[in-house]
Amino acid sequence: MAKPTPMQMALEEAREAASAGEVPVGAVIVDGRTGAVVARDRNRTEERHDPTAHAEVLVIRAAASRLGETRLPDCDLYVTLEPCPMCAQAISFARIRRLYFGAPDPKGGGVDHGPRIFSWPTCHHRPEIYGGIGERESSELLKRFFRERR
Repeated sequence: MAKPTPMQMALEEAREAASAGEVPVGAVIVDGRTGAVVARDRNRTEERHDPTAHAEVLVIRAAASRLGETRLPDCDLYVTLEPCPMCAQAISFARIRRLYFGAPDPKGGGVDHGPRIFSWPTCHHRPEIYGGIGERESSELLKRFFRERR
């Protein structure tokens, strides 16, 4: 069996989040030089009673801790949903090299929608951005999750 791609791993995390009653978002940070997974996690805001426990923030914290660095310039982030403004700022501060995301988020996104954090002149760092990776499955997970709660 083929090794799962980083986005497939992020989607696995998102499915686990949904199973736990969390908004289904998963994230993976990969060492861009070696392809090794440095950290992976999912949304845990309900579990931790922490509004900042978004998947992106959790993997950035874990990767920085694991690597013993505050900046991650050789790392790539894969996430199933367009990051919100808070997460986009964290990505900038961490100096993430590349951002790959699945579904766009017209309502709460901070990259291609909303405040478009990386386009501000005060933004410290702009990663390369690749949207639409795994978009169909990411979108379906989110739609199913919210449909079941209505």
